[in-house]
Amino acid sequence: MSITSIKTLIVPNKTVETEFPGLMGFKIKLCFLSRETLTSIRKKSTKTVFKNRQTTEDFDEDVFLQLYVQNTIKGWTGLTLTHLSTLLPIELGDQDPQTLVDFSDENALSLMKNSSNFDSFITEQVTDLGNF
Repeated sequence: MSITSIKTLIVPNKTVETEFPGLMGFKIKLCFLSRETLTSIRKKSTKTVFKNRQTTEDFDEDVFLQLYVQNTIKGWTGLTLTHLSTLLPIELGDQDPQTLVDFSDENALSLMKNSSNFDSFITEQVTDLGNF
């Protein structure tokens, strides 16, 4: 038996859960992005503008990052304030360090924007097909 069409086997996305290295219990649900999805995100982040009677493309990094996060990070569990303090500088005040940080697109975007370690980890995981 043989497969005659690869197209019938392709899935637009696939989600896996992975633990963030060094932060026991912090697990992130990540989605593999197909080339088509990534191209779509890039197109939505690029606007054609007219400058001096010529068209140029303006790439909006903020829009790209927001769409990228929405499409790649599908959730997390086990992120405590202690874990968060190792990813970026925060003010704990009188809060319990074991308090869990809820997942939201806004929280994920804040982590991507403010933690180069988190950003690097997500990018490495999402671009490595072997993880999916």
